[in-house]
Amino acid sequence: MTAPAGCQLIGRWRIVEADLWDRAYLNLGGPATITIRADNSGEIAFGALQAGLDLSYSPSTVCFTWAGFDEMDEATGDGSAELLDDGSIEIAFAYHNGDEAILKAKRDTSSTAC
Repeated sequence: MTAPAGCQLIGRWRIVEADLWDRAYLNLGGPATITIRADNSGEIAFGALQAGLDLSYSPSTVCFTWAGFDEMDEATGDGSAELLDDGSIEIAFAYHNGDEAILKAKRDTSSTAC
C-alpha cells in the first residue's frame, strides 16, 4: 500500500517539542526529525533514538510501528501522527511496555507535501 493521493503528511518534519523531554534532549544526536514517505516507510530520530517506521495512511493521519535503537539498545513501539489546523503535526509516540509521549513537529522548510 502506498500513501493516498492528497496525503498531507508526506515529507520531513522537525520535532520542536515534547511533553516528556526538553528541546536540548530532543536534539541530542542532531536535529529531531520524523520523515514520512509515500512507500509505507519513514524514520524518526530524537534524543538517543534512531528508528525506522512502517506506516499506514489516511489523508491527514498516519499510524506506524517503529523499530530501532535507543542508547544503543534495541527498542520498538508504535504511534500516530495527525495534521493539526495550524499545519503542524501532533505525534503520539509509545515505547513497547514503556514511556508514552506527545511530540509536536513542523514541516521542514526543504520538504513539500504530496
